[in-house]
Amino acid sequence: MRRRGTERQQVDLTASNIMASVATEQAQDRVDILGIPVDRFTFDQTLEVIDRFVREKTPRIAVTADSSAIVAAQSDPEFREVLLRADLVTADSAGIRWAARRKGMPIVERVSGVDLVDALCARSADHGYRIFFLGAAAGVAEMAAEALRLKHPGCNIVGTRHGFFPAESDEVVASEIAPYRPDILFVAMGIPRQEKFIARALPIIQAPVSMGVGGSFDVFSGKVKRAPRLFQRFNLEWLWRLMLNPKKFSKVKALPKFVLAVLREES
Repeated sequence: MRRRGTERQQVDLTASNIMASVATEQAQDRVDILGIPVDRFTFDQTLEVIDRFVREKTPRIAVTADSSAIVAAQSDPEFREVLLRADLVTADSAGIRWAARRKGMPIVERVSGVDLVDALCARSADHGYRIFFLGAAAGVAEMAAEALRLKHPGCNIVGTRHGFFPAESDEVVASEIAPYRPDILFVAMGIPRQEKFIARALPIIQAPVSMGVGGSFDVFSGKVKRAPRLFQRFNLEWLWRLMLNPKKFSKVKALPKFVLAVLREES
């Protein structure tokens, strides 16, 4: 009996050492952008990390951060705290990658919310991941879900809900979603609203992965056309979005603030 206990203890210690090693490796592969740690993973590595999160079943927060998110975090303590406690923060803009290069810690490629939604829905078809769509206007999440089910036959999107409700109702909405037991919760309500909802809902829904994905549902539903490849190639998706919707100017104007803050930090 003592020998079995020792063997079990050795296995537990080995598992703990592996997890500690993974956590250390992830911490070392982050770059600090204006006080916010951003992961330097490639797109494929990001998918591997999310796969691991789903297997581990521990509730995690994933953030797809662009320059406007980093700027918003400088003056919004609640949002900043969510970014600091997030288990995964991807570089979802050319601005983030520019700042990382100036730090001597380049990020190989952009890892965007819309691309992760697409790839993880494909993985759902292969691995059975349970996915829930929350956000956008009434009917948009349903249309996005249907489009992705057609694109990835077998994609297991277990439920959808619009995102038009006040913050006071966050816990009520979280309680509505919890019975669906999602492995991955995509929240499309814009930065920082979606991240704040995720932080409040995490103890209730307990999804292994909860991720803010901005306007992704609008893209997959066909409500908004994604930027042509040429715009994507030259990191001009922000310009495309501004051309389609001038109301996005408030988000685009955060870029000069971001650049100045990065340069000021260096001086």
